[in-house]
Amino acid sequence: MLEIVVAGGWVMFPIILCSILATAIIIERLWTLKPARVVPRDLARRVWDLVSRDQLTPQSLQELRAGSPLGQILAAGLANRHLDRGVMKEGIEDTGRHVVHELERYLNTLGTIAAISPLLGLLGTVTGMIRTFSALTVGGVGDPAALAGGISESLITTAAGLMVAIPALIAYRYLRGRIDALVVQMEQEAIALVEALHRRQFLDTLMEQR
Repeated sequence: MLEIVVAGGWVMFPIILCSILATAIIIERLWTLKPARVVPRDLARRVWDLVSRDQLTPQSLQELRAGSPLGQILAAGLANRHLDRGVMKEGIEDTGRHVVHELERYLNTLGTIAAISPLLGLLGTVTGMIRTFSALTVGGVGDPAALAGGISESLITTAAGLMVAIPALIAYRYLRGRIDALVVQMEQEAIALVEALHRRQFLDTLMEQR
């Protein structure tokens, strides 16, 4: 393996660095974006139980906010539950933008790696061909070893760039799709909570009028 890296020339080192960085990002995002961590099961139901029993306290709101991304969004709505519906939705949307930004952390870097890795491989191809033609200029076609060195550099760097870019692009698309699905699920949970709080406020108003 070391011989292959050395034969690929200096371009192999940024390609290897890209592969290490891409692997770290993929593992970290797969762990962070687990559905159970982002959208805990039955969280909205547990929150509504607290609201219906009037057991929602500032401490429980803080715990909800720190527990998960969905908890941050629900806590933003609950913090404004006594205000107008529009204010409540605005708070949820503002918090939602911050949550989505956190979910997308490092994805731009992963997409950049997927884009530049083939270019690094192409750069290695160019440097390898330059080396090959330089050998032809100096020694003609009588030095097969010099020619083989430049050609192998071209092929190794091209293959290495593609080997990094293809998994990185697949992971980028997969993680982007997972985030989109999680965002839709969080939106549904938040809208359901807003509607439930609005109905409760409406019923409370009717009861007060009677």
